[in-house]
Amino acid sequence: MPGLIGKKIGMTSVFDENGKQVAVTVLQAGPCVVTQVKTKEKDGYDAIQLAFDDKKEKNTTRPMLGHFKKAGTTPKRKIVEFRGKYDDIKLGDVLTVDIFKDDRWVDVVGWSKGKGFQGVVKRHGFAGVGMRTHGQHNRARHPGSIGASSDPSRVFKGTRMAGRTGNKRVKILNLQIVKIIPEHNLLIIKGAVPGPKGGYVIIEK
Repeated sequence: MPGLIGKKIGMTSVFDENGKQVAVTVLQAGPCVVTQVKTKEKDGYDAIQLAFDDKKEKNTTRPMLGHFKKAGTTPKRKIVEFRGKYDDIKLGDVLTVDIFKDDRWVDVVGWSKGKGFQGVVKRHGFAGVGMRTHGQHNRARHPGSIGASSDPSRVFKGTRMAGRTGNKRVKILNLQIVKIIPEHNLLIIKGAVPGPKGGYVIIEK
């Protein structure tokens, strides 16, 4: 199995074998239910669909209620597909954090914190136009010039300007597994993971 859906619990610190304090992130990894097994013959590609985190029936549409009922599970909030063919996994199977017991490294996908529409100083780390001397007025956090005049007579694509910041899919590679607590479905990994506390993450092998 390539991975699980999880939730970011928060950050803490642990001490390694040398007595050094290490910052870690605590993730709830599963349990995830297999709600669909896609095949190349029927769907055009091979994939496993996992669902995580219980949801109230009254907040679920009827088509999705039938979809979850077919897998023999309660409605779930988060659904993610993992591409690939896995003959040992069947509809309705429950996958837990135990699938990582033989692994030392994982990749984690999260959604970064959204900060709304921001200027260039916060978004890109610009220093601003400069001091407020020499007749400048309210220019301290402005971007300055963004292009030439007659040539090229336009602003180049990709020019760093103000805009929406955060709320993007971010993948962090090669995070080390520090500890697994299977009775609580917890995965403790070294370093930081994008997103807020309680945010969904995808943990890949």
